[in-house]
Amino acid sequence: MDRNADVIYFSSLKSNGERMILAATEKGLCWAGGFNETEEDMKTWLLKQNPNQSFERNEEKLQYYKRAFENYFSGEKKMLDVPLDLKGTAFQLAVWEALQHIPYGETRTYSEIAEAIGNPKSIRAVGTAIGRNPVLIAVPCHRVIQKNGTLGGFRAGLALKKSLLQLEGA
Repeated sequence: MDRNADVIYFSSLKSNGERMILAATEKGLCWAGGFNETEEDMKTWLLKQNPNQSFERNEEKLQYYKRAFENYFSGEKKMLDVPLDLKGTAFQLAVWEALQHIPYGETRTYSEIAEAIGNPKSIRAVGTAIGRNPVLIAVPCHRVIQKNGTLGGFRAGLALKKSLLQLEGA
């Protein structure tokens, strides 16, 4: 057994004076918090998935992910092409996969995501799954808006959602 299998490495990233927590396993990014979320929020969230996980602050293991986010925030890159280690239900994973197909600078509605996963009546469940996305921006849930064009919800706050959509020109 890989002794690192249950270790989650984490670090923080600063962007425009704000701090964001990033965490990854050996397989990929498993947490990208909003600027309003703390290390404790990250640990609480991830321990719900597996109470046997341990956490280790490790700048070196997170450097690749930090650079990817910095390039995104600077506008240098339009995609966060990083490996992900997502844990969720089959429904959540399907929703998160659909979100990854929304192009940079575009938005989709909750109902369009429900249709994309072949379950057009699951709009509320889609919203719930989006709210449980552990890797903000990498799985671009900020690109989902309400049918009437309003922003809808965002775990990290509507101000960040709005600024991300502005950064992308959406």
